[in-house]
Amino acid sequence: MNHIGAAVLSGLLAVLIAPVAWAQGNTASSSPAAEHPDPIVKMHHQVAAANRVYDQKVAAAKKVYDHKKAEAKKERDAAIKVAHDAAGQ
Repeated sequence: MNHIGAAVLSGLLAVLIAPVAWAQGNTASSSPAAEHPDPIVKMHHQVAAANRVYDQKVAAAKKVYDHKKAEAKKERDAAIKVAHDAAGQ
């Protein structure tokens, strides 16, 4: 069961990240870094762009994690309710 969950989580994460990564390659902020004559400025623009991509991927992964965590909490709460109901009878 854990393998299926991991596969689903990986697939969902890949689907969420693919459009974000594609969109980052088409942003207008990529071109000024290539046109600027100062290599230090270019480096800072590239670092900033890399950090933005990283932050977006982390945010997407956190959304998936929060969703899976909420599902697990619902399952746990249901199991606890069943256990409490069984003990009360």
